[in-house]
Amino acid sequence: MVSKLLLGLLAGLGAAVAQCPDYVTHSTQIHEPLSQGKYQLSYQRPDPACRTFTLAEVKEAILDMEHAVKDPDLARLFENTYPNTLDTTVSWKGVASGSDEELTFITTGDIVAMWLRDSANQMRSYKTLLKANSSTDSLASLFRGAINLQSRYIFASPFCNAFQAPAESGLPPEHNNAADTDEVTPDYDPSFVFECKYELDSLSAFLQLSYDYYDKTGDSNFFGKYNWVNTVETILNVTKTLLIGTYADDGHVNELSYTFQRTTNSASETLLNVGAGSPIKGGTGLVRSAFRPSDDSTIYQLFIPANMMFSSYLGRCAEIMENQNSGLAKQMSDFSTSVRNGIEQQGKVRHEAFGEIYAYEVDGYGSRNMMDDANVPSLLSAPILDYLDANDTTYQNTRKFVLSAENPYYMRGTVINGVGSPHTHPGKAWPMSIIVALLSSDDDDEIMKGLRMLVSSTAQLGLIHESIDTFNASNWSRQWFSWANGLFGEMLLDLKDRKPYLLELSYQD
Repeated sequence: MVSKLLLGLLAGLGAAVAQCPDYVTHSTQIHEPLSQGKYQLSYQRPDPACRTFTLAEVKEAILDMEHAVKDPDLARLFENTYPNTLDTTVSWKGVASGSDEELTFITTGDIVAMWLRDSANQMRSYKTLLKANSSTDSLASLFRGAINLQSRYIFASPFCNAFQAPAESGLPPEHNNAADTDEVTPDYDPSFVFECKYELDSLSAFLQLSYDYYDKTGDSNFFGKYNWVNTVETILNVTKTLLIGTYADDGHVNELSYTFQRTTNSASETLLNVGAGSPIKGGTGLVRSAFRPSDDSTIYQLFIPANMMFSSYLGRCAEIMENQNSGLAKQMSDFSTSVRNGIEQQGKVRHEAFGEIYAYEVDGYGSRNMMDDANVPSLLSAPILDYLDANDTTYQNTRKFVLSAENPYYMRGTVINGVGSPHTHPGKAWPMSIIVALLSSDDDDEIMKGLRMLVSSTAQLGLIHESIDTFNASNWSRQWFSWANGLFGEMLLDLKDRKPYLLELSYQD
């Protein structure tokens, strides 16, 4: 089966296709009917004929939310955002050449490439609707196709983070101008890979996506059909090579399995020390990560949030592997425990104001980077990563730090307050961080305040921006950011279950 978008493209010259807008432009314009609240939010869904995938379950979720939410602007924001991945980013769906293996190519939105992290999280937005279903028109099929395609990518190029459309799609590869000067070890094929920044969270995202599917469907047979077992074995082999420190016991410099250099005027777009990054100490139990989920380079490569995510989902996927290869399952479980021990031993520090908290990055020598970034995995998102309970004392201390002026990337202003990122520079808060804070909060006042900020800061466009100037809602980055849109929908569905009375309030001040 191919997506509706591809069928439309193949039909190409017809009038219906001519009417489908370029969503990059469409999403930055105001469209009627406007919502009936104070903020008069634009309607942003494409016409039904232009949507890339449709699901009855999502339509039902939108109708249910209309009844649950009393604030018209909040309801419109859900209506626009929750289906955004399906409406606009399922760029191709089909099967592998000469096989019945389902494949799903999901773009980030405004960039025609499939990021492992983004696509896994875009699909996670629909996890609550997921159930076992063998049909190729189902949500389960979308998940299976995404898992299979991510498996193909990782098995071939395990250090890379973003990939081109599969050959079966007929879609041409996109040229990444930013990568023209990249010098990467190991080398990669640009017709297959869009960008090759090694990020531990990208490999973890595949494990998260796999577990999300298994957790809701119980379909263990699927994981033995194609290349999933070999891909997990590849992940284990690669990450174990990244446990070593910069120096061997005799003082020689270890040869690293991955290096990256880019000609750039931005320090966060390349790695120092001839592409190796800052020195780290071996024997910590932590897996190094050259880049963060923002695609910015790490300062210290023992990046705690990605290790949390890796430990969490590697351990959970061991249950899936038990049905396929019990020896690998034990390796996964043991490795997960070892990484967790490393986090608890190396990642905790004492802050004079907040007590024991988690550091963002460490090097094993005693240096630590005390901050948090809006991108997930983050310290704030630790409960969402299923790494710990939100009531955990160290997490609660960390949360207070992250959401305070002591975090150098916590942005404050008259429009919005939230965690930002060096990716978009100081002064811009990311709505994603507010959404994560609400997903991990039990405080009604905090949740209501967060909802007010989210609904009032879209500049009437009715979608979740990547970042917003904390003093000027009309100054924002990336309107078409499908992951953030889906995360907002996921958060509102969570509130509908946990705190339905908060959706009966007005957020019009």
